[in-house]
Amino acid sequence: MSGNTYCTRTHDSLKINASNGKWMWWSRGFGGYSALDYLIKVKGMQFMEAMKTLSEDEPAINHSKAARWDHPDSDKERKLLLPKRSETSLEIIRYLSGRGIDREIIKACINEGLLYESLPYHNCIFVGYDEAGKAAYACYRATTGERLMGDATGSDKRYAFRINNSGNTLHVFESAIDLLSYATIMKMKTGEWRAEPMLSLGGVYAPSINNKQSKLPIALEKMTQNQTQINTIALHLDNDFAGRNAAAAIATKLEGRCVIRDEPPPYGKDCNDYLQHMIRQKHARQMGRE
Repeated sequence: MSGNTYCTRTHDSLKINASNGKWMWWSRGFGGYSALDYLIKVKGMQFMEAMKTLSEDEPAINHSKAARWDHPDSDKERKLLLPKRSETSLEIIRYLSGRGIDREIIKACINEGLLYESLPYHNCIFVGYDEAGKAAYACYRATTGERLMGDATGSDKRYAFRINNSGNTLHVFESAIDLLSYATIMKMKTGEWRAEPMLSLGGVYAPSINNKQSKLPIALEKMTQNQTQINTIALHLDNDFAGRNAAAAIATKLEGRCVIRDEPPPYGKDCNDYLQHMIRQKHARQMGRE
């Protein structure tokens, strides 16, 4: 390849920038920032396996550096590389509705440019916009059932995926799927899903609860700065070690600034687990009446 950009022998559409370590697998529609990203997303390694490969020893993980809540170059101008757009949305509608997410909500996100289907692998692409209305962030999720997900190269997590811009209570989630699942739950319970703003953090890590140096997720910091009417934050993070520690750390960091409600899903690991549980219960009740 010319300049500082290279490709691999096995994947000619996978381009690697030797000057900054960023890479993009164009045919798959996703990329990353580091060798760690590459080993996990391309080679399919688990996190610990990838860390061991890089260090050639058992890693001593520094969670503050491993986290993707903020980027050291977050104030620098970056170029977002969005995957190609499919002319149809059939696969992402099939996939998301198959996970229980309401079709009206899916189609509203598509119509508003918050969600689209990529080519050639038909991934879900969730898009976030800056103050000027320009796409500044995108994350992807495979529709094939593979656990393939991540951020598009050049994504600015200050503008992570979010819906609705009015309301005093901000609902916070780890992923776009969880966000849309909760919106569906609200529609099932109340008939309304647009009343309050919802924000996906694009993942969390497990900081020390008592670490005063830990930072807020940059998307949450930005949202509370821009939406000054927000006085309550409802945390719907996962029922696992990372989710519970992250919720506690956020609550500590925001103490005195606003009301914090820690509201993990009452069933399962995450909001999508809970949504699917609700749907199964609803179907069981309907069958019982027949």
